[in-house]
Amino acid sequence: MRVSPGDVEQVRRPLRRDARESRDKLVAAARAEFAARGVDASLERIARGAGVSIGTLYRHFPTRLDLLMAALRPQLQEFVDGATSAVEMEDPWEGFVAYLENLFAVQAGDRGFNDFLSRRFPGNDETEQIHDVMCQQIETVLARAQEAGRARSDITQADIVNLIWSNGRIIDATSAQAPTAWRRQLHLMLDAYRAERAHPIPEPPMTDTQLYDAMVELSEAK
Repeated sequence: MRVSPGDVEQVRRPLRRDARESRDKLVAAARAEFAARGVDASLERIARGAGVSIGTLYRHFPTRLDLLMAALRPQLQEFVDGATSAVEMEDPWEGFVAYLENLFAVQAGDRGFNDFLSRRFPGNDETEQIHDVMCQQIETVLARAQEAGRARSDITQADIVNLIWSNGRIIDATSAQAPTAWRRQLHLMLDAYRAERAHPIPEPPMTDTQLYDAMVELSEAK
């Protein structure tokens, strides 16, 4: 029997549609699992939640990071949009506060995003680029507040990342009973960051190398 190109196309279309649907189900299941359990969530559980085999998961997403990035892109875009608005605010201190409020609000709603913020994944260009952009945004909003004389001059990017780590633990401890308790802790720390509250600190900030290595170690420890 002779098969025309049109017949072949009719056979192929359902396969492409099925593959797209499987991928969409995997991303939805991964988003829910990563949000609830963090970036180390079971891939087998994600596959079951999507109604597909683990082999299908790996065909669409060869590595855990591939799946994680597909799941996190909406949150990352939400964060970047909010961060851009904060950087552009006329008042440098209010911009600094708005940046951290936006950062921690997204962090509080998603354990996967929380883990992503806290770690580095060397060898993956996409995650490294995103982290570099975030670090540059932190430096920009912080420098604006410092240059305006509103934030103490000895705060560094490492201090903000340490605050992210601390906030992650607060979120873990309070999310069930007091899901917005992190805002109180953030504003207590913001008071400590004000220039008029500055006093000598006996310990220097972490270096960039120490900070990066610590974030990598957090990733490798899991």
